[in-house]
Amino acid sequence: MKGKRIVVGVTGGIAVFKAAALVSQLTQRGAEVQVIMTQSATQFVTPLTFQTLSRKPVALDTFEEKDPSVVTHIDIADHADLFVIAPATANILAKLAHGLGDDMLSTTLLATQAPVMIAPAMNVHMYQNPVVQENMEKLRNLGHIFIDPGSGQLACGYVGQGRMEEPEKIISAIEAFFHRRKGKLYGKRILVTAGPTREPIDPVRYLSNRSSGKMGYAIAEEAAAAGGEVVLISGPVHLETPPGVTRQEVMTAKEMHDAVMKELDRADVIIKAAAVADYQPVRISKSKIKKKEENEELKLKKTVDIATEVGKKKGSRLFVGFAAETDHVKRYAQEKLRRKNMDMIVANDVSLPGAGFDGDTNVVTVYDQEGMVFQLPLTTKKMVAKRLIEGIGDRLHGGS
Repeated sequence: MKGKRIVVGVTGGIAVFKAAALVSQLTQRGAEVQVIMTQSATQFVTPLTFQTLSRKPVALDTFEEKDPSVVTHIDIADHADLFVIAPATANILAKLAHGLGDDMLSTTLLATQAPVMIAPAMNVHMYQNPVVQENMEKLRNLGHIFIDPGSGQLACGYVGQGRMEEPEKIISAIEAFFHRRKGKLYGKRILVTAGPTREPIDPVRYLSNRSSGKMGYAIAEEAAAAGGEVVLISGPVHLETPPGVTRQEVMTAKEMHDAVMKELDRADVIIKAAAVADYQPVRISKSKIKKKEENEELKLKKTVDIATEVGKKKGSRLFVGFAAETDHVKRYAQEKLRRKNMDMIVANDVSLPGAGFDGDTNVVTVYDQEGMVFQLPLTTKKMVAKRLIEGIGDRLHGGS
């Protein structure tokens, strides 16, 4: 990060104090930091604080030009390697999404060609507001990088998602961003699915499986570290979003299918690591099914086959699937590979100790249409993900 010119845009919210810690850490790592504050941000922390931490005057007023030969917001925009908006309020998201420029920060953002990283911070209901979500989706589609807010106790007294991520995590995302530009997946859009799905039986029960999502999340993290623009479509899991990854949450197989199909056209690589339910109840009870003396019969029907549909529509995209089996692993995996038109498949025998669901380790063999690509003995899921992403990168660059 040494020598990188990073512009930190600070908007008005209680999370401004975290922005001060962020600027301090960036400066300590050798970055050249220029802070731009909105007027509302100065109500929480003075510009002098950021000037001291960044060792540079803070940009505040679009019309305050100390050097007539330099247009400040254009000069800042032209020389930035990266913009980081932290905290990012609903207001700045709306301005950026709709091209509004009425202060130093918004006009500089409109003028810059540098990548933009955004760390939202706001009340949970504001964050969940459909208009705010629509603005964020628009900005994601424009290529802006989001660091999703964390969940917990908010300053307003509510509990939920909306508090700006800790400075250490934002630093990790920034470091990963600069590292990614050297990676084999740089410029590629990677679609990863992870976790289980839940098929409701009634308001309190559902059909699901033991998938923890750990394998898919490890893949998403490694893909981002290798330079990919990663979209992670996740079933219900208890895992944090990896740095630099855009996460979409779904619950059912139908929701997973719809999210994948929406993203498919823009993806260069699809990695289907999710354990999607094969069956769903024919009828979902609107009220809790009461326990009876006699046996209750639950009728099931097949869910939509996402892998088959992706295989039919993938075109020139690289499609990687998973096969979790308990017997005849090689035969079943290779049959699935061919039947669903995959380019690679990761096969694992979930009956082996230390392999499969729940844990942090796995035993895998990877096949392509020509045979075995590589085999890994018992190792961490992170190492499996790293090796898989390396293999994908080699294929995209004409390797074996």
